Amino acid sequence: MTERNAAPIAARPLRRDAAENRERLLDAAIQVFAEHGLDAGVDEVARVAGVGTGTLYRRFPTKQALIDELVGGMRRSILAVARRAALATDGSGIEDLLVGAGELQAAQSGCLRRLWNQSDAESDALNEFRSLIGVLLKSGQAAGRIRPDVTSTDVSMLLWSLRGVIESTVAAAPNAWRRHLELMIAGLRPVGPDGLSAVLSAKPMTVAQLRAATAAAPQS
Repeated sequence: MTERNAAPIAARPLRRDAAENRERLLDAAIQVFAEHGLDAGVDEVARVAGVGTGTLYRRFPTKQALIDELVGGMRRSILAVARRAALATDGSGIEDLLVGAGELQAAQSGCLRRLWNQSDAESDALNEFRSLIGVLLKSGQAAGRIRPDVTSTDVSMLLWSLRGVIESTVAAAPNAWRRHLELMIAGLRPVGPDGLSAVLSAKPMTVAQLRAATAAAPQS
């Protein structure tokens, strides 16, 4: 087969049924990995999706290919969050980014450990996201919403720590991360009488939720 003849085949879109199967598999993988972690087998993903393992392997030849597609999708989505946040003109974009990133991570908690590292999927999207953190941070500082000594690496570590909160609490208190993020954002506020006040609106976890979450947290 010549290169000329091969090009149209490579560009051919998936049939409707094949595209639907692919989306079912991705949705099932999000569910299975969130419930059982990335050690879960692809046969369980196929079962939840309602397709055979042969269909799964036609779409995703390896388990890693399936994981990379999920991670790549998350990175494209988180970049979209950052781009929308960059439209803010009052310096609140960095806060919009943190909330949007938290919502995305909470919705797809099964692949969190691969979102920020351990995968080459959509690396350009991740790099652009990190660049936008710096842009949004400077905008927030210029508007007086963020203390001037906060750095981009501080924000990146904040996102990383939020990952740990989500992983530890998602089963017992799935919205607990929102209060912790509000506390984090409050800590980013300028210090002094002219600084903005930060009122916490999200409810704290109950003692029972806290005990359940810490008992389920990874010990390593």
